[in-house]
Formats: sequence, structure tokens, C-alpha cells
Amino acid sequence: MNLSLEEYGDIPIITVGTKRVDAACAIQFKDAFQKTVPKGRDRVILDLDGVEFVDSSGLGAIVGLMKILAPETKLELSTMGETVKKVFALTRMDQVFTIHERIMDGVRSTKLQ
Repeated sequence: MNLSLEEYGDIPIITVGTKRVDAACAIQFKDAFQKTVPKGRDRVILDLDGVEFVDSSGLGAIVGLMKILAPETKLELSTMGETVKKVFALTRMDQVFTIHERIMDGVRSTKLQ
């Protein structure tokens, strides 16, 4: 599973480098996230720009990332394609996560808080 980390100030952006987050890679996805995510942050943004497909196992894995983070760390999502947005809307997970249209929208939202 290919995840990459970039930081904007103190906000880690983890980019998913695969087109699918599904049953075939859900466990590897969570393991890679755990190895990649920096500790001690208030927020983490998961960039889903290249992800074209998420099934129920993939959605479960993304929800499971919140358990990997410290309780005070908020997981936010960014840059979803239309197909992935539909999955989040149909399952009402778009009500659970803060979802940004673009990464920089998420980075700038810190300044408003």
C-alpha cells in the first residue's frame, strides 16, 4: 500500500497512492497509515484524490483509521472523486467526517478556528 506524507505547517497530509481501497487491501491500508501518520497532532487530512473506488471494507478501514489516531486527533478527508463521494453520502459517513474539496481548503480551515 502506497501512502505518502507531506506536511503543511503542523498539519499532516497523507495521500493515498492507490486507485482502490477495498477488501483486498483494507488491512494493508490501515497498517500503512499507522506507520505513516505522525503522532501528537490535532488534525490529520487523508487525501483521496487518486482513489476511484471504495467498497464497504475500504470504508470500514477509513473509519478504522480514527481508532489508530489519538482520541484528540481529528481525521479529515480531502479531494474525493464523485464515485467515492457517493459512497460516503449513501452511508452517511459524510456526516461523520469533515470533507474538504481541496487539500488547501482543509489547511486554510485551521486559520478560521
